Amino acid sequence: MSSKRRAGPRSRRGIGTIAAAATIATACLVSGYAESAAAPAAGSCSTSLPDSFWRAPVDGLPVHPKSAQYVSSIGASEPLHPDFGSGLIDGRPFGIPITVTDAAVPESKVTLDNAEESETSGYRIPQDARVENGPASDGDRHVIVWDRGLCKSYELWNAQRESGNAWHAGSGAVFDLRSNALRPDGWTSADAAGLAVLPGLVRRDEAAAGHIDHAIRITVPRSDQSYVWPARHQAGSAADASLPPMGLRLRLKSTVDTSKLAPQAKAVAEALKKYGAIVADNGSAWYISGEENPGWNNSQLDGLKKIKGSDFEAVDTSGLQRSPDSGAVAPR
Repeated sequence: MSSKRRAGPRSRRGIGTIAAAATIATACLVSGYAESAAAPAAGSCSTSLPDSFWRAPVDGLPVHPKSAQYVSSIGASEPLHPDFGSGLIDGRPFGIPITVTDAAVPESKVTLDNAEESETSGYRIPQDARVENGPASDGDRHVIVWDRGLCKSYELWNAQRESGNAWHAGSGAVFDLRSNALRPDGWTSADAAGLAVLPGLVRRDEAAAGHIDHAIRITVPRSDQSYVWPARHQAGSAADASLPPMGLRLRLKSTVDTSKLAPQAKAVAEALKKYGAIVADNGSAWYISGEENPGWNNSQLDGLKKIKGSDFEAVDTSGLQRSPDSGAVAPR
């Protein structure tokens, strides 16, 4: 794969103006439980509920009236880019690693710059949890822990490991994966849109099975100072209605020929047709997110780069909303 551009700086939170939170949890030492994300066993914890907006098909929904403006602002001629794969780019792994735990992990001590919009306790992060782009990264430094025992996702942005099982982060969130409750209105998370990161990541086991049954996280260069359901937070660079809001759903047009794509790329493209992508953060145009995993075939994924921004359209998902504070979709 060609060398990827790093996502631009995220000025969304004003973190430098917020004092660090007091430490919350009791510090405990814990041996590592991290493992590569693998296909969950039958009956185990899923990354989202069956009636979640993440799993709602959007291939039959109407085109958004501002679709052409949104696509143009993101970049109609820009290529789709899988921001994940195997191996190294510039000497570092790429993709967002998922640390999976099935055993009990003691609560971690986490301090946060933006404690006002973050959970300040309840994180159970293994000592050997992986950091996005490696421990020396100067990027977003996401830490995502899929706790399949308690069915929760612990998510940190700009995470720094400290002594023992302590961590410091810019912001963080604890998601109950057995609930459709959204975060408080106006709250961020480890993502600018205030959504969970884990459910929107493309996982290698899904692609290998040939079926991805959820929407995918995507970044855009600039966003409007607004957000739409199910997002809870905005990161806009300007009050400009031609720019996409956080939470906007985009889908690959049904007319795009995906038949010649290699299996891993085809699975991703078909998911983008049926479930679409959700604008979750500011960064490079048309960058979709997936897990860091050595099982990816970069040559196969490169086929996605033949897809352009003009192959997408924005979707009107207003009819999916059941309640403004719930991520559950209305019966159809």
